Amino acid sequence: MVSSHLHTLFWDVDVSAFDPSKFPDYTILRVLELGDQDAVRWLRTTFAEQEILRVLRTERRLSRKSANFWALVYGIPADAVAALSQNS
Repeated sequence: MVSSHLHTLFWDVDVSAFDPSKFPDYTILRVLELGDQDAVRWLRTTFAEQEILRVLRTERRLSRKSANFWALVYGIPADAVAALSQNS
């Protein structure tokens, strides 16, 4: 269920049995953190924008660099992004 060009993003799971819809936070995090343009295109066709925004707002494991980039892309204030909050 994961396109072959994305297999390198999910090196730690059996991609032949992996269902991204069952693990949305993990999947979205990996693509936001490590994905290229093709991976992001796949992400946007696989998950609703609200789901991507929810993960961006709540996922603390996203690097500050990636969190800042995606906050700018989606127009989310930095203080609304978990990975950019003062407590992280």
